[in-house]
Amino acid sequence: MEDDTGARVEIPQTVRRIVSLVPSLTESVAATVPEALVGATDWCTHPAGLDVARVRGTKNPDLDAIRKLRPDVVLANAEENRPPDIEALRAAGVAVWVTRIETLDDAFASLDRMFAYACRSDRPGWLDAAERAWRTPEEGPRRTAIVPIWRRPWMVVGRDTFTGDVLRRLGVDNLYAGHAERYPKIPLTELNERRPDLVVLPDEPYAFSGADGPEAFPGLTCALVSGRLLTWYGPSLVEAPSLLRRALG
Repeated sequence: MEDDTGARVEIPQTVRRIVSLVPSLTESVAATVPEALVGATDWCTHPAGLDVARVRGTKNPDLDAIRKLRPDVVLANAEENRPPDIEALRAAGVAVWVTRIETLDDAFASLDRMFAYACRSDRPGWLDAAERAWRTPEEGPRRTAIVPIWRRPWMVVGRDTFTGDVLRRLGVDNLYAGHAERYPKIPLTELNERRPDLVVLPDEPYAFSGADGPEAFPGLTCALVSGRLLTWYGPSLVEAPSLLRRALG
Protein backbone atom coordinates (compact mmCIF):
# COMPACT_ATOMS: atom_id res chain seq x y z
CA MET A 1 0.00 0.00 0.00
CA GLU A 2 1.21 3.54 -0.76
CA ASP A 3 1.28 6.28 1.87
CA ASP A 4 0.33 9.91 1.17
CA THR A 5 3.67 10.58 -0.53
CA GLY A 6 3.32 7.64 -2.93
CA ALA A 7 5.93 5.54 -1.14
CA ARG A 8 5.21 1.83 -0.97
CA VAL A 9 4.99 0.70 2.65
CA GLU A 10 4.77 -2.94 3.70
CA ILE A 11 2.59 -3.15 6.81
CA PRO A 12 2.00 -6.44 8.65
CA GLN A 13 -1.57 -7.71 8.71
CA THR A 14 -1.67 -7.25 12.47
CA VAL A 15 -0.19 -4.09 13.96
CA ARG A 16 0.63 -4.28 17.66
CA ARG A 17 3.43 -1.73 18.05
CA ILE A 18 3.20 1.87 16.75
CA VAL A 19 5.64 4.74 17.16
CA SER A 20 4.32 8.20 16.27
CA LEU A 21 6.58 11.11 15.37
CA VAL A 22 3.72 13.62 15.04
CA PRO A 23 1.84 15.05 18.05
CA SER A 24 -1.58 15.08 16.38
CA LEU A 25 -1.12 11.53 15.07
CA THR A 26 -0.04 10.43 18.55
CA GLU A 27 -3.26 11.82 19.98
CA SER A 28 -5.22 10.17 17.18
CA VAL A 29 -3.73 6.73 17.84
CA ALA A 30 -4.04 7.11 21.61
CA ALA A 31 -7.76 7.80 21.17
CA THR A 32 -8.27 4.84 18.85
CA VAL A 33 -5.82 1.99 19.51
CA PRO A 34 -4.05 3.06 22.71
CA GLU A 35 -2.75 -0.42 23.43
CA ALA A 36 -0.65 -0.32 20.25
CA LEU A 37 1.12 2.99 20.92
CA VAL A 38 4.61 2.28 22.29
CA GLY A 39 6.57 5.43 21.41
CA ALA A 40 6.11 9.14 20.76
CA THR A 41 8.10 12.36 20.61
CA ASP A 42 8.78 14.71 23.51
CA TRP A 43 6.36 17.14 21.84
CA CYS A 44 3.45 14.71 22.01
CA THR A 45 1.52 16.35 24.86
CA HIS A 46 -1.93 14.82 24.30
CA PRO A 47 -3.48 12.93 25.86
CA ALA A 48 -2.23 14.12 29.22
CA GLY A 49 -0.27 11.53 31.15
CA LEU A 50 0.63 9.50 28.06
CA ASP A 51 2.87 6.69 29.30
CA VAL A 52 4.98 5.57 26.35
CA ALA A 53 8.67 5.65 25.47
CA ARG A 54 9.89 9.08 24.35
CA VAL A 55 12.11 9.31 21.27
CA ARG A 56 13.17 13.00 21.34
CA GLY A 57 11.68 15.55 18.93
CA THR A 58 9.98 15.64 15.55
CA LYS A 59 13.08 17.12 13.89
CA ASN A 60 15.71 15.12 15.79
CA PRO A 61 14.21 11.71 16.65
CA ASP A 62 16.39 9.12 18.36
CA LEU A 63 16.53 6.58 15.55
CA ASP A 64 18.27 3.92 17.65
CA ALA A 65 15.61 4.21 20.35
CA ILE A 66 12.89 3.87 17.73
CA ARG A 67 14.45 0.74 16.25
CA LYS A 68 14.80 -0.80 19.73
CA LEU A 69 11.06 -0.40 20.25
CA ARG A 70 10.54 -2.87 17.35
CA PRO A 71 7.59 -0.98 15.84
CA ASP A 72 5.36 -2.58 13.26
CA VAL A 73 4.99 0.92 11.83
CA VAL A 74 6.26 4.44 12.47
CA LEU A 75 3.85 7.28 11.71
CA ALA A 76 5.33 10.49 10.28
CA ASN A 77 4.33 13.62 8.39
CA ALA A 78 5.88 15.16 5.28
CA GLU A 79 6.01 18.64 6.85
CA GLU A 80 6.86 17.86 10.45
CA ASN A 81 9.52 15.17 9.98
CA ARG A 82 12.78 15.30 8.03
CA PRO A 83 13.24 13.09 4.94
CA PRO A 84 16.73 11.91 6.06
CA ASP A 85 15.26 10.49 9.29
CA ILE A 86 12.44 8.77 7.42
CA GLU A 87 14.86 7.27 4.91
CA ALA A 88 17.26 6.13 7.64
CA LEU A 89 14.48 4.24 9.38
CA ARG A 90 13.36 2.67 6.13
CA ALA A 91 16.94 1.67 5.32
CA ALA A 92 17.03 -0.10 8.69
CA GLY A 93 13.95 -2.12 7.72
CA VAL A 94 11.37 -0.09 9.64
CA ALA A 95 8.02 0.54 7.97
CA VAL A 96 7.33 4.30 7.94
CA TRP A 97 3.93 5.64 6.91
CA VAL A 98 4.09 9.32 5.94
CA THR A 99 1.03 11.56 5.90
CA ARG A 100 0.73 14.74 3.84
CA ILE A 101 -2.02 17.07 5.06
CA GLU A 102 -2.65 20.61 3.83
CA THR A 103 -6.44 20.87 4.09
CA LEU A 104 -9.26 19.56 6.24
CA ASP A 105 -10.35 17.25 3.44
CA ASP A 106 -6.77 15.95 3.28
CA ALA A 107 -6.92 15.27 7.00
CA PHE A 108 -10.16 13.30 6.84
CA ALA A 109 -8.98 11.18 3.91
CA SER A 110 -5.44 10.69 5.23
CA LEU A 111 -6.53 9.66 8.71
CA ASP A 112 -9.05 7.21 7.28
CA ARG A 113 -6.32 5.55 5.18
CA MET A 114 -3.80 5.65 8.01
CA PHE A 115 -6.05 3.75 10.40
CA ALA A 116 -7.16 1.27 7.76
CA TYR A 117 -3.75 0.42 6.28
CA ALA A 118 -1.01 1.64 8.65
CA CYS A 119 -2.71 0.85 11.95
CA ARG A 120 -4.90 -2.05 10.75
CA SER A 121 -7.78 -0.74 12.84
CA ASP A 122 -11.40 0.24 12.33
CA ARG A 123 -12.31 3.80 11.42
CA PRO A 124 -12.65 5.71 14.72
CA GLY A 125 -15.97 7.20 15.70
CA TRP A 126 -14.33 10.55 16.48
CA LEU A 127 -13.33 10.87 12.82
CA ASP A 128 -16.98 10.60 11.78
CA ALA A 129 -17.87 13.19 14.43
CA ALA A 130 -15.14 15.53 13.15
CA GLU A 131 -16.43 15.35 9.58
CA ARG A 132 -19.94 16.16 10.81
CA ALA A 133 -18.64 19.09 12.86
CA TRP A 134 -17.07 20.69 9.79
CA ARG A 135 -19.86 19.90 7.34
CA THR A 136 -21.93 23.08 7.74
CA PRO A 137 -20.59 26.01 5.68
CA GLU A 138 -19.82 29.24 7.53
CA GLU A 139 -22.47 31.93 7.11
CA GLY A 140 -22.07 35.67 7.36
CA PRO A 141 -19.54 38.16 5.99
CA ARG A 142 -15.98 36.98 5.45
CA ARG A 143 -13.05 38.50 7.33
CA THR A 144 -9.34 38.82 6.61
CA ALA A 145 -6.51 37.78 8.88
CA ILE A 146 -2.80 37.41 9.33
CA VAL A 147 -1.53 34.48 11.38
CA PRO A 148 1.87 35.03 13.02
CA ILE A 149 3.59 31.85 14.15
CA TRP A 150 6.90 33.38 15.33
CA ARG A 151 8.51 36.65 16.27
CA ARG A 152 12.15 37.72 16.11
CA PRO A 153 11.83 37.38 13.15
CA TRP A 154 8.13 37.69 12.46
CA MET A 155 6.83 34.74 10.46
CA VAL A 156 3.28 34.11 9.32
CA VAL A 157 1.19 31.37 7.77
CA GLY A 158 1.45 31.51 3.97
CA ARG A 159 0.25 29.31 1.14
CA ASP A 160 -1.12 25.74 1.18
CA THR A 161 -1.41 25.20 4.91
CA PHE A 162 -3.81 23.25 7.07
CA THR A 163 -4.12 26.30 9.32
CA GLY A 164 -5.16 28.47 6.40
CA ASP A 165 -7.80 26.00 5.31
CA VAL A 166 -9.22 25.72 8.83
CA LEU A 167 -9.61 29.49 8.99
CA ARG A 168 -11.06 29.62 5.47
CA ARG A 169 -13.73 27.12 6.48
CA LEU A 170 -14.56 29.44 9.41
CA GLY A 171 -15.04 32.46 7.16
CA VAL A 172 -11.58 33.97 7.68
CA ASP A 173 -9.28 34.52 4.69
CA ASN A 174 -5.52 34.50 5.23
CA LEU A 175 -4.01 37.60 3.62
CA TYR A 176 -0.81 35.68 2.88
CA ALA A 177 -2.46 32.63 1.31
CA GLY A 178 -1.07 33.69 -2.04
CA HIS A 179 2.51 34.11 -0.88
CA ALA A 180 5.17 32.05 -2.64
CA GLU A 181 6.33 30.58 0.69
CA ARG A 182 4.37 28.52 3.17
CA TYR A 183 5.78 30.32 6.22
CA PRO A 184 7.26 33.61 5.03
CA LYS A 185 9.21 36.12 7.12
CA ILE A 186 7.36 39.43 6.96
CA PRO A 187 8.46 42.74 8.55
CA LEU A 188 6.19 43.84 11.37
CA THR A 189 5.57 47.18 9.68
CA GLU A 190 4.15 45.38 6.63
CA LEU A 191 1.93 43.16 8.78
CA ASN A 192 0.40 46.21 10.42
CA GLU A 193 0.03 48.04 7.10
CA ARG A 194 -2.09 45.19 5.69
CA ARG A 195 -4.82 46.16 8.21
CA PRO A 196 -6.43 42.73 8.57
CA ASP A 197 -9.75 42.32 10.32
CA LEU A 198 -8.03 39.87 12.69
CA VAL A 199 -4.55 39.06 13.91
CA VAL A 200 -4.79 35.38 14.88
CA LEU A 201 -2.20 34.53 17.54
CA PRO A 202 -1.86 30.79 18.34
CA ASP A 203 0.01 29.51 21.39
CA GLU A 204 2.28 27.28 19.29
CA PRO A 205 4.86 27.02 17.86
CA TYR A 206 5.49 30.44 19.42
CA ALA A 207 3.62 30.82 22.68
CA PHE A 208 1.74 34.05 22.00
CA SER A 209 -0.25 35.29 24.99
CA GLY A 210 -2.12 38.34 26.14
CA ALA A 211 1.15 39.83 27.36
CA ASP A 212 3.25 38.73 24.36
CA GLY A 213 1.96 39.51 20.89
CA PRO A 214 -1.06 41.84 20.84
CA GLU A 215 1.07 44.87 21.78
CA ALA A 216 2.82 44.58 18.39
CA PHE A 217 -0.45 45.26 16.55
CA PRO A 218 -1.87 48.52 17.94
CA GLY A 219 -5.33 49.32 16.70
CA LEU A 220 -5.91 45.82 15.31
CA THR A 221 -8.20 43.14 16.73
CA CYS A 222 -6.16 40.22 18.05
CA ALA A 223 -7.57 36.75 18.71
CA LEU A 224 -5.61 34.41 20.96
CA VAL A 225 -6.33 30.81 19.97
CA SER A 226 -5.21 27.32 20.87
CA GLY A 227 -2.58 26.11 18.41
CA ARG A 228 -3.85 22.59 18.91
CA LEU A 229 -7.30 23.58 17.65
CA LEU A 230 -5.81 25.47 14.71
CA THR A 231 -3.06 23.11 13.55
CA TRP A 232 -3.69 19.58 14.86
CA TYR A 233 -5.56 16.98 12.82
CA GLY A 234 -7.03 14.42 15.20
CA PRO A 235 -9.71 14.17 17.88
CA SER A 236 -9.41 17.92 18.52
CA LEU A 237 -11.14 18.46 15.16
CA VAL A 238 -14.45 17.49 16.79
CA GLU A 239 -14.56 20.53 19.07
CA ALA A 240 -12.35 22.86 17.02
CA PRO A 241 -15.11 24.57 14.97
CA SER A 242 -17.16 25.73 17.96
CA LEU A 243 -14.16 26.68 20.12
CA LEU A 244 -12.38 28.54 17.33
CA ARG A 245 -15.53 30.45 16.37
CA ARG A 246 -15.78 31.60 19.99
CA ALA A 247 -12.09 32.58 20.14
CA LEU A 248 -12.19 34.41 16.80
CA GLY A 249 -15.20 36.44 17.92
